[in-house]
Amino acid sequence: MSDFPASIGVDQSVCSVGTDIWDAHTHLAGLPGNTPEERVERLLECAARLNITHVCIFMGTRWQYDPTPEELREANREVRQAVERYPKQVFGFVYVNPNHLQAALDEMRRHLQDGPMVGVKLWVARRCCDAALDPIVEFARAQRAVILQHTYIKSTGNLPGESTPQDLACLARRHPNAAFIAAHSGGGNWELGLRAFRAVPNIYAELSGSDPTAGFTEAAVRLLGADHVIFGSDAPGRSFATQVGKVLGAAIDEDARRLILGRNLQALLAPILKAKGLDG
Repeated sequence: MSDFPASIGVDQSVCSVGTDIWDAHTHLAGLPGNTPEERVERLLECAARLNITHVCIFMGTRWQYDPTPEELREANREVRQAVERYPKQVFGFVYVNPNHLQAALDEMRRHLQDGPMVGVKLWVARRCCDAALDPIVEFARAQRAVILQHTYIKSTGNLPGESTPQDLACLARRHPNAAFIAAHSGGGNWELGLRAFRAVPNIYAELSGSDPTAGFTEAAVRLLGADHVIFGSDAPGRSFATQVGKVLGAAIDEDARRLILGRNLQALLAPILKAKGLDG
């Protein structure tokens, strides 16, 4: 996506909320640059225009729906390179595939337990309600790591292994002491997806990926409470500007805006950042 930088050219003054923004959902794929370091540098340069000061990244520069152990190792190696370039601004999540459990646990040991990463990323290889995910969740919980799970409800039908919000609610109820971020907050049908997270207090709805539809952010706050809603952009697949606009343009109070744009994610990551000495 070579035109990514031009697509988010917004004067920083639009971010009048007066707080640093933390983005729970970004990628290296689609950014210009020959190395992970070059790509993340461009990502941070563009993020700074909207006062986005910290980003979470995952999945490397090439994506596969059902990655092999070798593909997982390469993706996580690329993300780790970016993290090590900017360790106080860029937080890596280990990308794992429940269909290769031993490889997943090995990657989590390498990059989460013994490395700088602070979270776990699950995508579409296997629906997350499956018991095969339980060892991954328990390992993450023991490391105080948050788990970010892709969730979607597609009008055309989900991919075979693609999780719905209902799947994530099932997993989170089995692991009440683990923390989960629901990427896309139910995706296409957010009116239905958000409702799946009510009464599941260890799920935090993340706003990334959809168009800035009126009422989306307001519904999340109304149904879940502002302390359970997190900003994410899905950049560069989506522009920072449209995703920030969903929060700045929402009919919510300033305290709720500040929670969503940074404070909730800061609180979720605080234990593991402190443990790794990244909270300074």
